[in-house]
Formats: sequence, structure tokens, C-alpha cells
Amino acid sequence: MRSLPSDDRGWFDLLLSNQAPLWRLLSDSCGGHTYEDGDIRAAIVPQSPNRSFFNSVFYEDPERLVAALPALARAYDEVGVNAWTVWIPESDDVARSGLGAAGHKLDGEPRAMALELSELRVPDTDPALEIREEPDMEALRLINETAYGHPPGDFPPMSPMPGTDVFLADLAGETVGTVVTWDRGLDCEITFVATLQSARGRGVARRLLAHALGRAHERGVRATTLISSPLGFPVYTALGYREVGGLQMWERRKPA
Repeated sequence: MRSLPSDDRGWFDLLLSNQAPLWRLLSDSCGGHTYEDGDIRAAIVPQSPNRSFFNSVFYEDPERLVAALPALARAYDEVGVNAWTVWIPESDDVARSGLGAAGHKLDGEPRAMALELSELRVPDTDPALEIREEPDMEALRLINETAYGHPPGDFPPMSPMPGTDVFLADLAGETVGTVVTWDRGLDCEITFVATLQSARGRGVARRLLAHALGRAHERGVRATTLISSPLGFPVYTALGYREVGGLQMWERRKPA
């Protein structure tokens, strides 16, 4: 990428293009693998059989996706994965209809967001907050698992993901927040943003992310994109991110 997108559609396409290679890194770090069929890429992580987030599917052609759904279901069933999800643009009626007919249920509607780093709104510092850059994947795993309310063991053990940087936030000696950055050309993709509930309300995620983006800017990165949950949306808008499109997550889960 030699230049930044000029409109929301360009930013949205940029964010979408990041997801399949990012999930390849994620699945590899969790001991999983990637299923490939033409333009379809599926992260398969048997070590996390109940978390569809780790077992995510990305595609380009919706008709090819719908045709491939039975094969994808077999690939997940063969390794004992109980829940997997397909990420689609909210405007993709073909994929939405095909997924619904195949038994998938709408599980989330996150927002795509983007920011040119020259427009980053840097928050005031918090003297009590210590920020460190360290690939402590066990801390990353535990904080994200706990912060999002998942049962112990739902997030699998993870090894460092090549090309990524892990940032951790400590308060009074306790690690309470995480951010992971991944540079791809001029863009820095953000993932694994989490803050323990006990530390929420004092700007931990905002300050941690601003610090991580400052480091990216120092490396020559010019922009950042991310996928936002409703919980994270006000954090990102406070930093200057703006919404550039909508996504939907269509999950297929075996009955308990």
C-alpha cells in the first residue's frame, strides 16, 4: 500500500484485506491451521473448540462462500470444533441469506473503524499507569478471557505472533489491560484490546492504545484500522477513529 484510502469504502476494503492474514497468524500461534479454498480462508483452532472468534472464516465471493459452507462444516467437525463464525460486510445479502439457510445465527454486528495517525487524539497521562511492551502471551490470554467473561480455558494457549507487538498496562503491580498491534504496509491493525472490569472507567485502554499507536507512528506507519465491539466504540472515537463500515458475524454452533 503506497497511499492511504481516499474514502470510507477504501478504508473498509483495507480493513477486510487485513483479516485473513491476521487470523492465519492467530491460528498458527494457537496450534491451529488455515483451511483454504480459492478466496476462502478459515482459521481452524481445535484448542478452542467453543470460541467461534478463533474459528473465523473470511471470503471475497459470496456465492463461492455459500457453496463452500458444507465443506467448511465438515472441516470444523472433523477436528471437534463446536462453534465457528463467518465475517461478512453488513451489505452482503447473498452471504447473509445463504448463512441463515445453512443454520448460522447472527452473533454480532461490529463496526469497522479507521484513523490517520496524524489525527490521533493523545489522552493525558496517568502517573499510576505503567505501560510495557512485552510478548507475555499468557497474560494476554488470561486478561482477554477474563475481561470478556469467558469460562477459564476457553482462550487457548498462545505463542507470540510474528510481526506483532504486545502492549500491557499495569496498575499497582497488576496487569489490567492489553493491546496487540500488527503493521501491514502503512496500516497498523489493532486487536486484543481488553481491560479487566476492576480497572474500567479510568482510561486504561485509551492510554494503552494511544501509546501503542505512537510507537507505530515512530516506525513510519501512517494509519490504523480495527474492528470495534459496542464496548470499545467510545474508546476508539475518543482517540479520533471514525466508522467506515459495518460487519456481521454469522455463527454456527452445535447444541450444548
